[in-house]
Amino acid sequence: MINYKILTFFFLTAALTSCNGQSDKSKKMENKSTNPLLCDPATGICEVPGDKIEIGDINVKANEKPVKVIYFTDPICSSCWGIEPQLRKLKLEYGNNVEIEYRMGGLLPDWSYNSGGISKPSDVAHHWDEVSAYYDMPIDGDVWLQDPLDSSYPPSIAFKAAQMQDKAKAIEFMRELRELVFLKKKNIAKWENIAVAAKKVGLNTDQLKTDFEGKGKELFQEDLKLAREMGVRGFPTMFFTNDAGSKEIVYGSKPYAFYETAILKVNAETKKSEYSKNWESLFAKYNSLTAKEFSELSGTPRKESEQILNDLASKGTLEKFTTKNGSIWTLKS
Repeated sequence: MINYKILTFFFLTAALTSCNGQSDKSKKMENKSTNPLLCDPATGICEVPGDKIEIGDINVKANEKPVKVIYFTDPICSSCWGIEPQLRKLKLEYGNNVEIEYRMGGLLPDWSYNSGGISKPSDVAHHWDEVSAYYDMPIDGDVWLQDPLDSSYPPSIAFKAAQMQDKAKAIEFMRELRELVFLKKKNIAKWENIAVAAKKVGLNTDQLKTDFEGKGKELFQEDLKLAREMGVRGFPTMFFTNDAGSKEIVYGSKPYAFYETAILKVNAETKKSEYSKNWESLFAKYNSLTAKEFSELSGTPRKESEQILNDLASKGTLEKFTTKNGSIWTLKS
Protein backbone atom coordinates (compact mmCIF):
# COMPACT_ATOMS: atom_id res chain seq x y z
CA MET A 1 0.00 0.00 0.00
CA ILE A 2 1.05 3.58 -0.63
CA ASN A 3 2.04 5.51 2.49
CA TYR A 4 0.44 8.87 1.68
CA LYS A 5 1.94 10.59 4.70
CA ILE A 6 5.44 9.80 3.50
CA LEU A 7 4.58 10.89 -0.04
CA THR A 8 3.11 14.15 1.19
CA PHE A 9 6.18 14.86 3.32
CA PHE A 10 8.45 14.07 0.36
CA PHE A 11 6.66 16.34 -2.09
CA LEU A 12 6.34 19.19 0.41
CA THR A 13 10.00 18.92 1.38
CA ALA A 14 11.06 18.84 -2.26
CA ALA A 15 9.01 21.94 -3.00
CA LEU A 16 10.35 23.85 -0.02
CA THR A 17 13.92 22.86 -0.87
CA SER A 18 13.77 23.58 -4.60
CA CYS A 19 12.48 27.11 -4.13
CA ASN A 20 15.69 27.94 -2.28
CA GLY A 21 17.89 26.30 -4.87
CA GLN A 22 18.21 27.06 -8.55
CA SER A 23 16.67 24.62 -11.02
CA ASP A 24 17.94 24.13 -14.55
CA LYS A 25 14.76 25.71 -15.85
CA SER A 26 15.26 28.76 -13.65
CA LYS A 27 18.93 29.69 -14.02
CA LYS A 28 18.02 33.24 -14.93
CA MET A 29 15.98 33.66 -11.78
CA GLU A 30 18.75 34.31 -9.27
CA ASN A 31 17.77 34.83 -5.65
CA LYS A 32 14.15 34.18 -6.56
CA SER A 33 13.36 33.15 -2.99
CA THR A 34 13.95 36.73 -1.85
CA ASN A 35 11.92 38.34 -4.61
CA PRO A 36 8.16 37.82 -4.55
CA LEU A 37 7.59 38.36 -8.25
CA LEU A 38 10.13 35.81 -9.45
CA CYS A 39 7.85 32.79 -9.21
CA ASP A 40 9.74 29.56 -9.80
CA PRO A 41 7.90 27.62 -12.51
CA ALA A 42 9.74 24.41 -11.61
CA THR A 43 8.20 24.38 -8.12
CA GLY A 44 5.14 26.48 -8.96
CA ILE A 45 5.76 28.83 -6.05
CA CYS A 46 5.75 32.63 -5.64
CA GLU A 47 7.52 33.45 -2.38
CA VAL A 48 7.70 36.52 -0.21
CA PRO A 49 11.00 37.57 1.37
CA GLY A 50 11.82 36.33 4.84
CA ASP A 51 13.17 33.47 6.87
CA LYS A 52 11.72 30.01 6.53
CA ILE A 53 8.81 29.39 8.86
CA GLU A 54 7.55 25.98 9.82
CA ILE A 55 3.96 25.31 8.82
CA GLY A 56 1.97 25.64 12.01
CA ASP A 57 -1.21 24.14 13.36
CA ILE A 58 -4.53 25.10 11.87
CA ASN A 59 -7.32 26.41 14.04
CA VAL A 60 -10.50 26.60 11.99
CA LYS A 61 -14.18 26.76 12.74
CA ALA A 62 -16.36 23.75 12.07
CA ASN A 63 -16.57 23.17 8.34
CA GLU A 64 -19.86 23.62 6.55
CA LYS A 65 -18.75 20.85 4.20
CA PRO A 66 -16.74 17.64 4.84
CA VAL A 67 -13.53 19.24 3.57
CA LYS A 68 -12.36 22.81 3.94
CA VAL A 69 -9.58 24.37 1.90
CA ILE A 70 -7.84 27.51 3.12
CA TYR A 71 -6.33 28.97 -0.04
CA PHE A 72 -3.63 31.63 0.32
CA THR A 73 -3.22 33.54 -2.92
CA ASP A 74 -2.58 36.98 -4.39
CA PRO A 75 -4.12 38.81 -7.37
CA ILE A 76 -0.76 39.08 -9.18
CA CYS A 77 0.61 35.63 -8.30
CA SER A 78 1.48 34.07 -11.67
CA SER A 79 1.65 30.57 -10.18
CA CYS A 80 -1.88 31.07 -8.83
CA TRP A 81 -3.03 32.00 -12.32
CA GLY A 82 -1.25 28.85 -13.47
CA ILE A 83 -3.45 26.60 -11.30
CA GLU A 84 -6.77 28.05 -12.45
CA PRO A 85 -7.44 24.99 -14.67
CA GLN A 86 -6.91 22.59 -11.76
CA LEU A 87 -8.85 24.74 -9.31
CA ARG A 88 -11.82 25.10 -11.64
CA LYS A 89 -11.94 21.36 -12.19
CA LEU A 90 -11.76 20.75 -8.45
CA LYS A 91 -14.78 22.98 -7.94
CA LEU A 92 -16.76 21.11 -10.59
CA GLU A 93 -15.91 17.66 -9.24
CA TYR A 94 -15.82 18.31 -5.51
CA GLY A 95 -17.59 21.64 -5.00
CA ASN A 96 -20.56 20.01 -3.29
CA ASN A 97 -18.33 18.61 -0.56
CA VAL A 98 -15.40 21.02 -0.44
CA GLU A 99 -15.52 24.55 0.91
CA ILE A 100 -12.77 26.87 -0.35
CA GLU A 101 -11.88 29.88 1.77
CA TYR A 102 -9.86 32.50 -0.08
CA ARG A 103 -7.19 34.37 1.87
CA MET A 104 -4.88 37.08 0.59
CA GLY A 105 -1.14 36.68 1.10
CA GLY A 106 0.39 40.09 0.36
CA LEU A 107 2.84 39.14 -2.38
CA LEU A 108 4.11 42.64 -3.23
CA PRO A 109 3.88 45.28 -0.48
CA ASP A 110 5.98 47.80 -2.45
CA TRP A 111 9.27 48.14 -4.33
CA SER A 112 11.49 49.03 -1.36
CA TYR A 113 13.98 46.24 -1.98
CA ASN A 114 16.62 45.21 -4.48
CA SER A 115 17.41 41.53 -4.90
CA GLY A 116 18.48 39.17 -7.62
CA GLY A 117 18.80 41.99 -10.12
CA ILE A 118 15.16 42.92 -9.54
CA SER A 119 14.81 46.48 -8.34
CA LYS A 120 12.06 47.87 -10.55
CA PRO A 121 8.88 46.66 -12.28
CA SER A 122 10.40 46.41 -15.75
CA ASP A 123 12.71 43.66 -14.48
CA VAL A 124 9.67 41.40 -14.05
CA ALA A 125 8.31 41.65 -17.62
CA HIS A 126 10.45 38.93 -19.19
CA HIS A 127 9.90 36.61 -16.23
CA TRP A 128 6.12 36.73 -16.70
CA ASP A 129 6.53 35.89 -20.37
CA GLU A 130 8.60 32.86 -19.39
CA VAL A 131 6.14 31.49 -16.84
CA SER A 132 3.29 32.00 -19.31
CA ALA A 133 4.87 29.41 -21.59
CA TYR A 134 5.62 27.11 -18.68
CA TYR A 135 2.04 27.03 -17.37
CA ASP A 136 0.45 27.25 -20.82
CA MET A 137 -1.69 30.10 -19.52
CA PRO A 138 -1.69 33.48 -21.30
CA ILE A 139 0.32 36.13 -19.43
CA ASP A 140 1.59 39.33 -21.04
CA GLY A 141 4.50 40.70 -19.05
CA ASP A 142 4.35 44.06 -20.82
CA VAL A 143 2.11 45.43 -18.06
CA TRP A 144 5.36 45.92 -16.11
CA LEU A 145 6.67 48.08 -18.94
CA GLN A 146 3.53 50.02 -19.81
CA ASP A 147 1.58 50.53 -16.58
CA PRO A 148 3.34 48.76 -13.69
CA LEU A 149 1.81 48.09 -10.30
CA ASP A 150 3.50 49.56 -7.24
CA SER A 151 1.86 47.00 -4.93
CA SER A 152 -0.53 44.06 -4.90
CA TYR A 153 -2.16 45.34 -1.72
CA PRO A 154 -4.90 47.51 -3.35
CA PRO A 155 -6.47 44.65 -5.37
CA SER A 156 -6.09 42.36 -2.35
CA ILE A 157 -7.97 44.84 -0.15
CA ALA A 158 -10.58 45.24 -2.89
CA PHE A 159 -11.12 41.47 -2.87
CA LYS A 160 -11.70 41.48 0.89
CA ALA A 161 -14.17 44.33 0.39
CA ALA A 162 -15.92 42.30 -2.32
CA GLN A 163 -16.21 39.31 0.03
CA MET A 164 -18.21 41.54 2.38
CA GLN A 165 -20.84 41.96 -0.33
CA ASP A 166 -21.00 38.52 -1.90
CA LYS A 167 -18.46 35.68 -1.60
CA ALA A 168 -19.40 34.12 -4.93
CA LYS A 169 -19.15 37.41 -6.78
CA ALA A 170 -15.85 38.10 -5.01
CA ILE A 171 -14.35 35.00 -6.65
CA GLU A 172 -15.64 36.16 -10.04
CA PHE A 173 -14.16 39.57 -9.23
CA MET A 174 -10.76 38.03 -8.55
CA ARG A 175 -10.92 36.28 -11.89
CA GLU A 176 -11.70 39.56 -13.65
CA LEU A 177 -8.81 41.28 -11.88
CA ARG A 178 -6.44 38.55 -13.01
CA GLU A 179 -7.63 38.69 -16.59
CA LEU A 180 -7.10 42.45 -16.53
CA VAL A 181 -3.53 42.26 -15.27
CA PHE A 182 -2.30 39.04 -16.90
CA LEU A 183 -3.91 39.42 -20.33
CA LYS A 184 -5.05 43.01 -20.80
CA LYS A 185 -2.03 44.67 -19.20
CA LYS A 186 -4.11 46.78 -16.81
CA ASN A 187 -2.72 48.11 -13.55
CA ILE A 188 -5.15 46.58 -11.06
CA ALA A 189 -3.69 48.62 -8.21
CA LYS A 190 -5.59 51.58 -9.69
CA TRP A 191 -9.14 52.11 -8.50
CA GLU A 192 -10.43 52.80 -12.03
CA ASN A 193 -9.48 49.28 -13.11
CA ILE A 194 -10.70 47.70 -9.88
CA ALA A 195 -14.07 49.39 -10.48
CA VAL A 196 -14.28 48.00 -14.02
CA ALA A 197 -13.86 44.46 -12.72
CA ALA A 198 -16.35 45.04 -9.91
CA LYS A 199 -19.01 46.42 -12.21
CA LYS A 200 -18.61 43.54 -14.65
CA VAL A 201 -19.44 40.92 -12.01
CA GLY A 202 -22.33 42.89 -10.55
CA LEU A 203 -20.81 44.29 -7.38
CA ASN A 204 -22.00 47.59 -5.95
CA THR A 205 -19.00 49.78 -6.77
CA ASP A 206 -20.00 52.57 -4.37
CA GLN A 207 -20.21 50.16 -1.47
CA LEU A 208 -17.01 48.47 -2.61
CA LYS A 209 -15.19 51.82 -2.53
CA THR A 210 -16.44 52.50 0.99
CA ASP A 211 -15.37 49.07 2.22
CA PHE A 212 -12.10 49.29 0.27
CA GLU A 213 -11.21 52.45 2.19
CA GLY A 214 -12.47 51.07 5.50
CA LYS A 215 -13.25 47.55 6.70
CA GLY A 216 -11.51 45.90 3.75
CA LYS A 217 -8.11 47.07 5.01
CA GLU A 218 -8.76 45.52 8.41
CA LEU A 219 -9.83 42.20 6.87
CA PHE A 220 -6.72 42.17 4.68
CA GLN A 221 -4.51 42.66 7.72
CA GLU A 222 -6.29 39.73 9.37
CA ASP A 223 -5.39 37.59 6.35
CA LEU A 224 -1.75 38.63 6.57
CA LYS A 225 -1.75 37.82 10.28
CA LEU A 226 -3.28 34.40 9.65
CA ALA A 227 -0.71 33.71 6.93
CA ARG A 228 2.11 34.47 9.36
CA GLU A 229 0.56 32.30 12.07
CA MET A 230 0.19 29.39 9.66
CA GLY A 231 3.71 29.77 8.33
CA VAL A 232 2.72 30.79 4.81
CA ARG A 233 5.24 32.65 2.68
CA GLY A 234 4.68 31.12 -0.73
CA PHE A 235 1.74 31.11 -3.10
CA PRO A 236 -0.35 29.25 -3.91
CA THR A 237 -0.58 27.42 -0.58
CA MET A 238 -3.63 25.29 0.16
CA PHE A 239 -4.46 23.70 3.51
CA PHE A 240 -6.97 20.85 3.26
CA THR A 241 -8.70 20.20 6.60
CA ASN A 242 -11.58 18.36 8.20
CA ASP A 243 -13.52 18.79 11.45
CA ALA A 244 -11.29 16.28 13.21
CA GLY A 245 -8.25 18.50 12.69
CA SER A 246 -6.52 16.43 10.02
CA LYS A 247 -4.66 18.48 7.45
CA GLU A 248 -2.81 18.13 4.18
CA ILE A 249 -0.87 20.84 2.38
CA VAL A 250 -0.41 21.41 -1.32
CA TYR A 251 2.33 23.98 -1.76
CA GLY A 252 2.83 25.57 -5.16
CA SER A 253 1.34 24.76 -8.55
CA LYS A 254 0.81 21.02 -8.89
CA PRO A 255 -1.04 18.65 -11.25
CA TYR A 256 -4.70 18.02 -10.50
CA ALA A 257 -4.04 14.65 -8.85
CA PHE A 258 -2.24 16.37 -5.93
CA TYR A 259 -5.34 18.39 -5.01
CA GLU A 260 -7.67 15.43 -5.42
CA THR A 261 -5.42 13.23 -3.29
CA ALA A 262 -5.31 15.86 -0.54
CA ILE A 263 -9.11 15.92 -0.42
CA LEU A 264 -9.38 12.17 -0.12
CA LYS A 265 -6.65 11.97 2.52
CA VAL A 266 -8.53 14.24 4.93
CA ASN A 267 -11.88 12.66 4.07
CA ALA A 268 -11.83 9.36 2.22
CA GLU A 269 -15.62 9.43 1.89
CA THR A 270 -15.68 12.61 -0.17
CA LYS A 271 -17.73 11.95 -3.29
CA LYS A 272 -16.83 13.19 -6.74
CA SER A 273 -19.63 14.75 -8.79
CA GLU A 274 -20.09 14.09 -12.47
CA TYR A 275 -20.45 17.18 -14.64
CA SER A 276 -21.23 17.86 -18.27
CA LYS A 277 -18.05 18.37 -20.28
CA ASN A 278 -19.51 19.91 -23.44
CA TRP A 279 -18.55 23.47 -24.27
CA GLU A 280 -22.05 24.85 -23.65
CA SER A 281 -22.11 23.61 -20.07
CA LEU A 282 -18.55 24.66 -19.32
CA PHE A 283 -19.06 28.21 -20.56
CA ALA A 284 -22.36 28.40 -18.69
CA LYS A 285 -20.39 27.71 -15.52
CA TYR A 286 -17.27 29.74 -16.36
CA ASN A 287 -17.82 32.71 -18.65
CA SER A 288 -14.23 32.69 -19.91
CA LEU A 289 -11.79 29.86 -20.53
CA THR A 290 -8.27 29.51 -21.84
CA ALA A 291 -7.37 26.57 -24.07
CA LYS A 292 -5.55 24.93 -21.16
CA GLU A 293 -8.62 25.32 -18.95
CA PHE A 294 -10.98 23.96 -21.60
CA SER A 295 -8.68 21.00 -22.12
CA GLU A 296 -8.49 20.27 -18.38
CA LEU A 297 -12.24 20.60 -17.82
CA SER A 298 -13.46 18.84 -20.95
CA GLY A 299 -10.85 16.11 -21.13
CA THR A 300 -10.10 17.13 -24.71
CA PRO A 301 -6.50 17.05 -25.97
CA ARG A 302 -4.85 20.47 -25.77
CA LYS A 303 -4.45 21.09 -29.54
CA GLU A 304 -7.95 19.90 -30.27
CA SER A 305 -9.29 22.15 -27.51
CA GLU A 306 -7.84 25.25 -29.12
CA GLN A 307 -9.30 24.27 -32.49
CA ILE A 308 -12.76 23.80 -30.99
CA LEU A 309 -12.59 27.20 -29.32
CA ASN A 310 -11.34 28.87 -32.50
CA ASP A 311 -14.17 27.31 -34.51
CA LEU A 312 -16.72 28.60 -32.01
CA ALA A 313 -15.15 32.05 -32.20
CA SER A 314 -15.33 31.94 -36.02
CA LYS A 315 -19.04 31.17 -35.77
CA GLY A 316 -19.53 34.15 -33.48
CA THR A 317 -20.48 32.06 -30.45
CA LEU A 318 -17.36 32.95 -28.49
CA GLU A 319 -15.26 36.08 -28.42
CA LYS A 320 -11.51 35.52 -28.63
CA PHE A 321 -9.02 37.83 -26.96
CA THR A 322 -5.43 37.26 -28.07
CA THR A 323 -2.22 38.27 -26.35
CA LYS A 324 1.34 37.72 -27.48
CA ASN A 325 1.44 34.68 -25.20
CA GLY A 326 -1.90 33.01 -25.82
CA SER A 327 -5.63 33.61 -25.91
CA ILE A 328 -8.79 33.47 -23.86
CA TRP A 329 -12.32 32.82 -25.10
CA THR A 330 -15.44 34.42 -23.61
CA LEU A 331 -19.07 33.47 -24.15
CA LYS A 332 -20.87 36.20 -26.09
CA SER A 333 -23.95 37.54 -24.34
